[in-house]
Amino acid sequence: MQTTILYIGRDTQITIVMNRLLNARPEWKGICVCTDEEAVLICKEQAIDLVLLGNGINQNEESQLKSKLLDLRPGLKIIQHYGGGSGLLYGEIMTALG
Repeated sequence: MQTTILYIGRDTQITIVMNRLLNARPEWKGICVCTDEEAVLICKEQAIDLVLLGNGINQNEESQLKSKLLDLRPGLKIIQHYGGGSGLLYGEIMTALG
């Protein structure tokens, strides 16, 4: 069974890299977006297991976004990911899902 991970970040280039990293593992399905509107729409339409918040999201945006996503899917796991190697990413995801 695949784990669906939604990455939200403001930097298009980093979002492209995250898409590649998340979808490189057959057990993960990565969906990567740059806007809150896209993220909310995806959460309405698809079952998401984990949300990664990337760089460029300020505290106010993060708070509002978490509130919107949790209203749609109470109990949704949301963690911050601000970079690091693919090993760090894997560790963060496995810890959050564990």
